[in-house]
Amino acid sequence: MELKVYGHWGVPFIVFPCSKGRFYDYENMGMIDAIKPFIEAGKIKIYAVDSVDSESWYNFSVSPSERNSRHEAYDQYICTEVLPFIQQDCRADVKVMVNGCSMGAYHSLNFFLKHPELCQGVLALSGLYRLDRAEFGLAPGQVEGVYFNSPISYLPNLHDPNIIEQYRQKTIIICAGQGSWEDEAVADTRAVDELLKGKGIDAWVDLWGYDVNHDWPWWFRQMNYFLGKLYGS
Repeated sequence: MELKVYGHWGVPFIVFPCSKGRFYDYENMGMIDAIKPFIEAGKIKIYAVDSVDSESWYNFSVSPSERNSRHEAYDQYICTEVLPFIQQDCRADVKVMVNGCSMGAYHSLNFFLKHPELCQGVLALSGLYRLDRAEFGLAPGQVEGVYFNSPISYLPNLHDPNIIEQYRQKTIIICAGQGSWEDEAVADTRAVDELLKGKGIDAWVDLWGYDVNHDWPWWFRQMNYFLGKLYGS
């Protein structure tokens, strides 16, 4: 597995790529340049990781439970290889922010919800947060084999007070536009908002305008906006 590091200091961000994406996509699509002031000022440090989406959620040739198993192996890679690497690189027992756009937003929110003890928070843009969608070859309700990686499925039944209290102490930012190709992301963002509110978990859920499309130029603006709010312009 490959990854790439950007920056010399600052809050460590694990960045998950878009669907079936690669570790270099954040740079190639222009995001590193778009948020360069925060990187060069030492406010954040980016760790862009690879994906196995084509072997997991988008591998329709195997059963949902097999896709789920492949994702669990990926999850363990992040926990047992990427995070120790980040801590060694930062020379500190740091917790990370997790971030991504589109499918990367799904990965970041799901990872945060499963491992709040490892994270400072999550910044998720334009994600789908339930796996029983046609996007993943499943119909509504077909979540048995993937349940524990489908946030809108498992959140209603998550009642552990220790985990919920950890969520309450973290930074949770979930955003989507309301323009082209964002309808499902808006629906899932609203659903997550309601689930978190129902558990007394404070989150900044932000729906941008009807001109805001599911595309990189808007994600550039959103990242700059939220990073500015978190760490100063």
